[in-house]
Amino acid sequence: MNYSIILIIALVIVSLSLIAMLVRVILGPSLADRVVALDAMGIQLMAIVALFSIFTGTKYMLVAILLIGILAFLGTAVFAKYMDEGKVIRHDSKDSD
Repeated sequence: MNYSIILIIALVIVSLSLIAMLVRVILGPSLADRVVALDAMGIQLMAIVALFSIFTGTKYMLVAILLIGILAFLGTAVFAKYMDEGKVIRHDSKDSD
């Protein structure tokens, strides 16, 4: 059986879910919903790159998947810190010497 049809269907499904998450990022009722949607978009983007890598038969896109994963994690961590403290970088009065 030819697996290219299955891969194309999977790419279309993941792409549609990526568009649905984009709508959640834009219309999300709270900041927490938007952060979760952005994290889910990172995971879906990694899945799209992985499926495309399987479809083309290359293994060189694995580095791109790792980079997307690292950037998605850092973005989620920064947004979580912003939601917790109200700012990302804290300037202490002791450090300003």
